[in-house]
Amino acid sequence: MKVASYIHNESASCGIVTDASVIDIPANTELHSIQEILATGAYALNTLSALSQSAATRIPLDTVELLAPLPRPGKILALAGNYKKHLEESKWQDKTFDDQATTTNPWPFIMPSTVITGTGTEIRWPVYSEQVDYEIELAIVIGQIIKCVSPERATAAIAGYTIANDISARSVTFTDDRKNRPRDAYFDWLMGKWSDGFMPLGPWLVTADEIGDPQNLDMELKVNGHTRQKSNTSQMIFSVGQIVSFISHLMTLEPGDIIITGTPHGVAMADGNFLSPGDTMECTIEKIGTLTNMLGAKPESFYKAFIR
Repeated sequence: MKVASYIHNESASCGIVTDASVIDIPANTELHSIQEILATGAYALNTLSALSQSAATRIPLDTVELLAPLPRPGKILALAGNYKKHLEESKWQDKTFDDQATTTNPWPFIMPSTVITGTGTEIRWPVYSEQVDYEIELAIVIGQIIKCVSPERATAAIAGYTIANDISARSVTFTDDRKNRPRDAYFDWLMGKWSDGFMPLGPWLVTADEIGDPQNLDMELKVNGHTRQKSNTSQMIFSVGQIVSFISHLMTLEPGDIIITGTPHGVAMADGNFLSPGDTMECTIEKIGTLTNMLGAKPESFYKAFIR
């Protein structure tokens, strides 16, 4: 089942996506958002399953504006370095850790909710970077409250999946006159993830039962129609279950939390072919769909150092 958040006739709502239409959920149930559906649990999903077969009124899909499935999730976590070839192209790969899934742990980091946007939106070029990159990633949507669970239990707590584009600012413009510190490079990289709209999600949430095995999904990112990234989720170092299990030992995970699982090789950082104003990014993952966004114009001026 595909479930989307959208705007129709200037009103925000959510619905079940069919081939060419949307069944509005609030009009047929007492459920008012995907967040509420996830919090209600199995009863809500069973209700939607029945509704998908019985609803008579449907909205043409091309008349709605799709939003991120969860426009303001409670928590957004992302994973760095979860594909070996990407680690190699970014010069992060330590050859002593080739079998990383059994010798090390994942690298999660947290994101602000203002990074979220939906498909079809224009991404604003940040005022603090002249280099903008792309990263296609599989996004996990948590469906249950979990804490300190095994990978097997973690997988059972996943409500569904969507597509993420972890857009990244690869340089920062506020380094003038800055005194270098040992961890500056790491924090510059991290701050490059936080600009508004830098985590498009969508086009909808696909429930876990439709995905089947999340570790065997083809994924491809195109820029202006040309393939930049092409891989399969089987190439992850840490599996979906391992990722969710590890993070559940760090914090309680709740329905609607989002976990982004890392990007494969082919990012612009590797070859210097960064995005340009007006570039269109298309992220496609098997069994989910395509997430499309365009990068906006460069700022007339950039944020420089405030230290003098």
